Amino acid sequence: MIWFRKGRNDPIENLKASVREYWNAEPCGTRDVAAPERRAYFDRIERERYEMQPYIHPFARFAERARGVRMLEVGVGAGTDFINWVRNGAKACGVDLSDQSLQLTRERVLSEGLHADLHVADAEQLPFQDESFDLVYSFGVLHHSPDTPRAINEVHRVLKPGGRALIMVYHPYGWVGLLLWLFHGVAKLRPWRSPRWAMFHHLESPGTKAYTEREVRKLFARYSDVTVERRLSTGDLLLMSPSGKYSKGVAGVIWKLYPRWFVRLLGERFGTDVLIEARK
Repeated sequence: MIWFRKGRNDPIENLKASVREYWNAEPCGTRDVAAPERRAYFDRIERERYEMQPYIHPFARFAERARGVRMLEVGVGAGTDFINWVRNGAKACGVDLSDQSLQLTRERVLSEGLHADLHVADAEQLPFQDESFDLVYSFGVLHHSPDTPRAINEVHRVLKPGGRALIMVYHPYGWVGLLLWLFHGVAKLRPWRSPRWAMFHHLESPGTKAYTEREVRKLFARYSDVTVERRLSTGDLLLMSPSGKYSKGVAGVIWKLYPRWFVRLLGERFGTDVLIEARK
């Protein structure tokens, strides 16, 4: 279900504009990373991303899958995963709704003497012909698109027969959803608000959606050999620096005292990140 804010004449386009504005202001993975020297800046972004999300490498398998493969990344962010595809020999193309993200990624690629095609594009209307890519990768992006099913069908369209999709979306019933529901629902005397509602309105850019494993399999019904796994995310463990609204008061105390050991003890089955691998 999608909740649109009142007072918008064109909710889809206005939501996309809000998503673009959010990620232009803070490209994914760049919070609290200063940039006095550009290569050190990019190195720190990369180090922190893979320290906090160590499951990305075994999921993507850059070195194993990239060589000579024509691939597309939908939503490049600050370019950390994208540069790994390029370094390992992929014929890589990247798209993003955010101009700032593309600028960072382009600078990053050029700083290593590499080349890749990067374009502003909407995940729901990819500017490529049918069956153009051997692999499409999109990590934590498609759930921000207003019409996520359409975006997933676009990935299917641009994949060659037998091509592979590697996608991450959020699960509504992980620790992130629970924490947001407690903070924005229960604590504000609105316990009937669901984790999905809390994530939609208060997680990252406006309109963030989440999907159960059953819903994921329905979204990927046109694909074959679909595997679905859950992982504890950076948000589940509160490993990232808090944004302004969570850095003070009760939220700030919770952030400092949060029982990460207990969250890890209960395991990946309560993770928010849903890793999907599927073939066309």
